[in-house]
Amino acid sequence: MQEKKLTSVSGYIFLLFAIGCLALAVLTLVVSIQEYGPFPAIVLFIISIFIFKGIVIIYPNEGMAATFFGDYVGTMKESGLRWVNPLYNKTKISLRARNLNGQMIKVNDKMGNPIEIAAVVVWQVADTAKALFEVDNYQTFVQIQSEAAVRFLASSHAYDNMEDENSQEGATLRDNTGLINKFLEQELDERLGQAGVRVTEARISHLAYAPEIAGAMLQRQQATAVVSARKQIVEGAVGMVEMALERLEQKGVVRLDEERKAAMVSNLLVVLCGEKSVSPVVNAGTLYN
Repeated sequence: MQEKKLTSVSGYIFLLFAIGCLALAVLTLVVSIQEYGPFPAIVLFIISIFIFKGIVIIYPNEGMAATFFGDYVGTMKESGLRWVNPLYNKTKISLRARNLNGQMIKVNDKMGNPIEIAAVVVWQVADTAKALFEVDNYQTFVQIQSEAAVRFLASSHAYDNMEDENSQEGATLRDNTGLINKFLEQELDERLGQAGVRVTEARISHLAYAPEIAGAMLQRQQATAVVSARKQIVEGAVGMVEMALERLEQKGVVRLDEERKAAMVSNLLVVLCGEKSVSPVVNAGTLYN
């Protein structure tokens, strides 16, 4: 079912005509009831009620879907005072953007780790015919399908790539937020399209490990950070030792055999990589004694 436009006319003329018929009915009932009886007044009163029934008020960003004995006639989106066939069954529907603040749910990610995740979805009705007639309740449909999309997204991606920090296999929920939000929008568009709903924006609003594994994962992250920091320190220290040996050899300050070089490298690495400050030992004798 596709949305189609409902033709309508301005309601101000019909409003004036209905008020005139109602006033004329009252006047006829008062003045001519003895001569013509109440029948003309009743007819005018029914005509005015019939015209009043066809007058509708459409607010900005609002639509009105009309059916005629069960058949969908069309949707009117022109704002203001409008008039349509009084026999139409009219249903108003909001076209404004709405926020869905999803509840926090617990789900297993791609690696099987339990995580907590929630999303905020901005959506609006784009096709009133689908929203009203393709699904039972489009608002409930949006809520349930949004939760299902978040569950599917979380189970299709890992929370974090802890095994290999340099791996490029797929996006993770924590490190690729922008890409994950795009995936969520695409998934919601596919699910909510049949209800005539367009997703304007979708973002992950909450993401964390479940409490039962949060402590263990925090220790793991801290250990990974320590190893990464130590790796950088060692790489820097080795470079500084290499530079020191090269400068000593170029300047000819002192000549060291392989054993003394090994001792010097060991001492420099201890100084550069150690966590505590080092107390120097002054050799009062010769270099080799």
